[in-house]
Amino acid sequence: MRSRRSSTRLFARSNVGAWNAGLLILGIAICAVFCAGVRAAEPTTELLWPQGAPLAKGDKPEDKPGLIIYLPEKDKAVGAGVVICPGGGYGFLAMDHEGHQIAQWLNSHGVAGFILDYRHRNKGYMHPAPMLDVQRAIRWVRSHADELGVLPDRIGVLGFSAGGHLASTAATHFDAGDPNAADPVDRVSCRPDFAVLCYPVIMFDEKEAHRGSQRNLLGDNPDPELVRSLSSEKQVTPETPPTFLWTTNEDTGVPPENSVQFYLALRRAGVPGELHVFEKGKHGLGLAQGVPGTELWPTACIEWMRNRGLLEPPKQP
Repeated sequence: MRSRRSSTRLFARSNVGAWNAGLLILGIAICAVFCAGVRAAEPTTELLWPQGAPLAKGDKPEDKPGLIIYLPEKDKAVGAGVVICPGGGYGFLAMDHEGHQIAQWLNSHGVAGFILDYRHRNKGYMHPAPMLDVQRAIRWVRSHADELGVLPDRIGVLGFSAGGHLASTAATHFDAGDPNAADPVDRVSCRPDFAVLCYPVIMFDEKEAHRGSQRNLLGDNPDPELVRSLSSEKQVTPETPPTFLWTTNEDTGVPPENSVQFYLALRRAGVPGELHVFEKGKHGLGLAQGVPGTELWPTACIEWMRNRGLLEPPKQP
């Protein structure tokens, strides 16, 4: 028969266990309530042209370019925003490792990410639809800067591979907006304040060009003047925004000469730029996790942004 003393100890231990479990549950509940107010918001999607995109061929999802919006935690936000252009040879979009993962990485540094779901050949579109989409995306973010928690002079563009070509197109083809436009979005500039080009397609009709991207964007027999106008290394001017580029020596899909030639064009135009040619890694690395040396590119990019003052918390009014 169990003694009264042992029963008392068992009862005490049971009460302590119940008390600790209750505290744990209460703590979890408090944390859940608190974290719900500070964690990054779930991504949302916005159409670039709610009333229908220019050159649209129908009313299906593929005819409606949009932005997938990732906003950082409010207490971490630094006021910078980046329009992200996934690659895919202008024939598809690598939305995960060159889209969602990139937006989440930017959010971790307080930067808002806007993944561009742009039109391409397998959606039935060629030039100028992708260019119109990225220009509209930059205008849209700038025109909604206040509600998005970004500053209108800290809006950049980032792209991978063919998305890097689209980002470089945005960096070399832009205007100040039309102040008389009926649509308020069209009244603001589509010039990005900075650009990040990741193993980008740059050159067309050159030995190192990515023929598949050129063909998907321009067709089989494009006008030579159109080819030149979309060969981004030939379109750099002193108005091109500061640019960070990275690529790898082992990239045979889009050879590093593409990035090198764009960087040299920046140099000739007097535009600040930074170029990293890492030794290791094939084409299409995204964040390049686990690739020796090359996996440092996100850190280098963030430090470049910091050096340009893009990560300084905005001044409170």
